[in-house]
Amino acid sequence: MPGDHRVNDRIRVDSIRLIDNEGNQRGVISTREALELARSLDLDLVEIAPTANPPVCRIMDYGKFKFDEAQKAKESRRKTLNVGVKEMKYRPKIGPGDFDTKTRLVERFLTEGHKVKITIMFRGRESAHPELGAKILDRIVEKLTDIAKIESAPKLDGRNMIMVLGPDKKSKPKNEDGAKPAVKQVVAAVASAAAPTEIEQQEVAPSTSGEATLEEG
Repeated sequence: MPGDHRVNDRIRVDSIRLIDNEGNQRGVISTREALELARSLDLDLVEIAPTANPPVCRIMDYGKFKFDEAQKAKESRRKTLNVGVKEMKYRPKIGPGDFDTKTRLVERFLTEGHKVKITIMFRGRESAHPELGAKILDRIVEKLTDIAKIESAPKLDGRNMIMVLGPDKKSKPKNEDGAKPAVKQVVAAVASAAAPTEIEQQEVAPSTSGEATLEEG
């Protein structure tokens, strides 16, 4: 990290192992000689491996080095902050076109490094048939099995069924019967959680609140 290195006169040992400004190994030389060489090139002598015996130092422009390191750290923080949890909402009776559109967006979010919360929204008597939501989750997982992993198994949350997917670039092996393991995980989780008695079956008016995520019209 910037500021963690001993530089120039702060290097107190008698001898060091030197790497010059072109990356060449110069062997073990006295610290005084290495410092004189660095100053003759209008550069700095920077200790990069203080625990080595002897310590390893490199001739470089330390100001530029600190700037480059700070820029890398800033970019890393920016990427970390930009990666979060997206949400995509489906209805149990979603049409093929809408399903494909939403699932392509889920795929894009995953390839960008985001986690995606999948929400199946039940309305009215649909809540008595959680197996409809399970089928949608099956289709999503099967379509994205090469790039996604299940971060949070399917569960019921009031009138909704939710599942969280995360990016996964590892290839998925198939079972002997050809079914993908991720799809079977969805089926098992929903089978254990989706008892019709656990979902309220009274009619509710559609929500009129604004949503930042896509929702069936």
